[in-house]
Amino acid sequence: FSPLTARLLVEIAEEAGLPKGVWNLVNGLGEDAGKALTEHPDIRAIGFVGENRTGSMIMKQGAGTLKRVHFELGGKNPVIVFADADLERAADAAVFMIYSLNGERCTSSSRLLVEASIYESFTAKVAERAKRIVVGHPLDPKTVVGPLIHPVHEKKVLSYIDIGRSEGATLAVGGGKVDGPGGGCYVGPTLFTNVTNGMRIAQEEIFGPVLSAIPFNDEAEALALANDTQYGLTGYLWTSDVTRAFRFTDALEAGMIWVNSENVRHLPTPFGGVKNSGIGRDGGDHSFDFYMETKNVAFATTAHAIQKLGG
Repeated sequence: FSPLTARLLVEIAEEAGLPKGVWNLVNGLGEDAGKALTEHPDIRAIGFVGENRTGSMIMKQGAGTLKRVHFELGGKNPVIVFADADLERAADAAVFMIYSLNGERCTSSSRLLVEASIYESFTAKVAERAKRIVVGHPLDPKTVVGPLIHPVHEKKVLSYIDIGRSEGATLAVGGGKVDGPGGGCYVGPTLFTNVTNGMRIAQEEIFGPVLSAIPFNDEAEALALANDTQYGLTGYLWTSDVTRAFRFTDALEAGMIWVNSENVRHLPTPFGGVKNSGIGRDGGDHSFDFYMETKNVAFATTAHAIQKLGG
């Protein structure tokens, strides 16, 4: 849905003096243009950002020519809030990490796991903040969140809201389209409470402004819930107990974890996930390593003795 931004990047590269043919922009759909590239014998490596189903198809198409792959795929990332956390900061971070960019980013925290003793009060804090978010035209100074990227995606997000209702979750905030200029794809920030981790809204990547709040009773249950998904991209942990933080982050199945913080990246650090969230890492030297070949060249510095066979 976003070929224009790629075109602008290519134009910038050309203006900067990048030789022609080093970076090529090929427009087309995955079924034809994409497949032609992933199966072509002259293509040695494939980097892809998108859904894990598409990543699986690309891997199959490239297997015949033994291409190496680098995937940054989906996520169903948990933010885990214990009762001893700074709850005001945790609420701000939870809201920011799901509703900013309309939840249309892989690192969005779409599952909110909250200790049972504070579940009602904390979800109320989140609901209060979500209700204050202004959805509208991106160029309107009052707008906090703009439209979704495309009508097809808007339909998908709205369908998951219907699924949440049908599964028995409680719709606490939002739940549908928001009036906006030009008939755009405006969907309000949505919060479901009384969610169980087996529900589709808690297991499947929605890629939209939909947050599912799930209570837990103790650390062991919190960890089990956090890891109970096919994905393992990011996790966000809120607690004042440093020992717990070390213990929990060690066992949490995620490629990136933030403790008492939203997603604040130091760009040279590795970016990527485990399980069905991807293969490989970006960031700093990691971004170059995938596209390079490691070569071992050994020079003899002395006339060392060479073993002789057969006398």
